[in-house]
Amino acid sequence: MPSFRSGLEAWIGNPRIADPWGNCALLCNQASVTSDFEPAWKVAHRLLGTRLKALLGPQHGFYGTAQDNMIETRHVHDEHLKIPIYSLYSETREPTPEMLEGIDTLIVDLQIVGCRIYTWKATIAACLRAAAKSGKRVVILDRPNPVGGEVLEGRVLDMDASSFVGEFPIPMRHGLTAGEAARFFNRKIKANLDVVALEGWRPQMLWADLNRPWVLTSPNLPTIDPVHVYPGLVILEGTNISEGRGTGLPFQFTGAPYINRSSDLIERVRQLLGLKTGQHPPGIFLREASFEPTSGKWMKKVCYGLQVHVVDPSKVRSFDFAVALVRACIELSDGAFAWKDPPYEYDLVTLPMKLIIGSQQADQKFMGQDFSIEDPFWHEGLADFAQEAQEILIYEREHGPMA
Repeated sequence: MPSFRSGLEAWIGNPRIADPWGNCALLCNQASVTSDFEPAWKVAHRLLGTRLKALLGPQHGFYGTAQDNMIETRHVHDEHLKIPIYSLYSETREPTPEMLEGIDTLIVDLQIVGCRIYTWKATIAACLRAAAKSGKRVVILDRPNPVGGEVLEGRVLDMDASSFVGEFPIPMRHGLTAGEAARFFNRKIKANLDVVALEGWRPQMLWADLNRPWVLTSPNLPTIDPVHVYPGLVILEGTNISEGRGTGLPFQFTGAPYINRSSDLIERVRQLLGLKTGQHPPGIFLREASFEPTSGKWMKKVCYGLQVHVVDPSKVRSFDFAVALVRACIELSDGAFAWKDPPYEYDLVTLPMKLIIGSQQADQKFMGQDFSIEDPFWHEGLADFAQEAQEILIYEREHGPMA
């Protein structure tokens, strides 16, 4: 098997590919590193020299320090490189003409997490739009999908539920690399786009197959385990159920003070998923747990629920599990369950759960008397997306179309 190299490392191996890029700006953050932890900005400075004119950072900031949604970061000046670091999670979420002045190419090196909700895909799309308007080139230094490129989960976004956490019709777990996602978006945007491809990556690979440590992409995905369940448990952000923020195990601890018995919650989740007593959802183990968040939902209150342990990443299907978990909490809450109110990622009026699931009917489906995890609603559009995505895939899916 050939050794794996990211787009950044492929550039290092062939520096001349940057000859036509002219003056450049680089969008990256603390997770944009080589296998030996050299930051992308250092690589760009070394290979481009004075042609590197600016740096940009996505949500959570260039250094990845901002904790939560809608916490903006400032523009600053790098005193070592003597260039600006612009925030694309500030008063603007799209590069402005001033940011791109004197720039020929906008380089993007972001480690996505394989979930539609992660805002960096909206930031990549915003860079493509800005480049299309101003006649600039965009180069994606590709990075792998850490949860693989073959499995799809969750319904495809309805366009009447589009937002900064979902702008294009893709599923919750979308199976695309950063470069493939950019190519999917660019069918509509039509910017001048190049992708520096991954080397030695196959779509059936998960992060563990790459033989390199995980660098936290954002403060609440500090290790790879929560990344595997994030495409499901992110939907808890649309509820008053804790997703574990404010604990040492975000997106692994989940629960609420109104859950009386953790064992009842786990058993109801099993029933909703059609599992027998003692069985667990594929790839994960549900352990009864209590926890007390130090910030966020239910701060300084004991929550009763569970910890999700990832025992076989290749089998994890977190979306159905998370849908069942929300429904179980609704049923066991004795009326204390509630939806999170707007705003959510700059949408000031729409119920966040509608934006997260990607449908204006999401809350009704959760609350309905006829709720079923087998309802086609939860998986709507997957076959059409898999077919549509064939046009933009960079890496052949050896096991056939996405499924």
